[in-house]
Amino acid sequence: MLWKKEYADWATMPLRLALGIVFLMHGAQKMFGAFGGPGISGTQGFMASLGVVLPGLIGVVVAAVEFFGGLLVLLGLFTRYASLLIAIDMFFAFILVHMKSGFFLPMGFEFVFALFLIAIALVLSGAGKWSLEKALFKKDF
Repeated sequence: MLWKKEYADWATMPLRLALGIVFLMHGAQKMFGAFGGPGISGTQGFMASLGVVLPGLIGVVVAAVEFFGGLLVLLGLFTRYASLLIAIDMFFAFILVHMKSGFFLPMGFEFVFALFLIAIALVLSGAGKWSLEKALFKKDF
């Protein structure tokens, strides 16, 4: 039998790994300039180019949400909260950057849409059994 109830305990792990790694890496680009990324000043400049109010602050917030949110999701710690912030981040990325380019990459919203839905799934489900939340606190946050 391919599906067993106990497999449900593993269902959130691939979602957490995918979302966590993607956002940890993108956050490192935005925050530290890692992997050829813009760094914090470049992120702030990009926010200014979009016409965002308080681009310096918003640039720092976006970089922090992506880096630390990705790390928390990857570890399975405060997963619902981190995933909610990531979902909000992707909503605004959709509105401000990707919507005007249509569905398909390179600038379309298909990837942002998938990340948004994974984040929402983790908001609804929590980290799952195999997480630091369960190991340390015996519950989902």
